[in-house]
Amino acid sequence: MFQELQSMEEVEYFIQANELAFIYVSRKNCSVCHGLFPQVKELFKNYPEIQTATVDADKTPEFSGQYTIFAVPALLLFYDGKEYLREARIVPMQQFNEKVNRIYENVVNP
Repeated sequence: MFQELQSMEEVEYFIQANELAFIYVSRKNCSVCHGLFPQVKELFKNYPEIQTATVDADKTPEFSGQYTIFAVPALLLFYDGKEYLREARIVPMQQFNEKVNRIYENVVNP
């Protein structure tokens, strides 16, 4: 379900090729990242039109610079190539779900 993006070229293609694109940014040694990811994966089962991917900030450091990532995990949702939603570090899942749902409903079922 979640595609692993390993270069800036892959990231840019993923964002541009998908109307709704979600990227989960984490680091290998981040316990919060590993604790939150299963919840995020479960949440996105409800949004089949959103394409999902992960980026390891340690393996792709230029991503953090280009997208101004200061803390992980970072959750980024893009619509038509533009960032529409960003959450980082401690993410209340119910509120995040409500935000994603509003965007999803406006795009998929306008």
